[in-house]
Amino acid sequence: MPGVMLMENAGRGVARVAQKMVVGSLPMVIVCGTGNNGGDGFVAARHLSNAGMDPRVLIAGDPDRTIGDARTNLEIVRRMGLPIEIIQDSTELDALGDRLETSLIIDAILGTGLDRPVHGFMAELIERLNSSQATGTPVLSVDLPSGLDADLGEPLGACIRASATATFVGHKRGFQNLESREHTGQVEVVDIGVPAALARELADGRG
Repeated sequence: MPGVMLMENAGRGVARVAQKMVVGSLPMVIVCGTGNNGGDGFVAARHLSNAGMDPRVLIAGDPDRTIGDARTNLEIVRRMGLPIEIIQDSTELDALGDRLETSLIIDAILGTGLDRPVHGFMAELIERLNSSQATGTPVLSVDLPSGLDADLGEPLGACIRASATATFVGHKRGFQNLESREHTGQVEVVDIGVPAALARELADGRG
């Protein structure tokens, strides 16, 4: 199964979960990293727009670093004319102002490939999103909260505290760690089309 197909299914599933979480009539903000997690966010933005919602895309990092399937979906979002804003360093965080006072924040920053503590600008961004969640804006994480170790269920430095997580194929191994719930919130499994036999192998740790 090509990656672009899996990304499409993943982003569409995230959009379905997001529609159930929206609070009020304000736009929603989808915070996307430059990897495949961000690519899932770009797909979700397209489907949410098609559903009549008002998604705004915030890219954390240099969009020129986005490659492959994620790049394909970034270009689609651009051609759709969806609002896109780029922030690349800490000095730009304060300029966000009240734009994080939204109906929903979707965290599509960092995925399962994270293998080192989050620090610097990215850590500051995560803490800013956590502050928004603390004031009542729900946060939906894509696959797992940015900054969470997928295998251990422990934060790698700064870590999103989500209201809910739309995870793909099945629960991550780290979700068995009860402390991970502080960051994942309610976990909803999104089917991305992986054959059931392979999904079972992955769940058993054999895939």
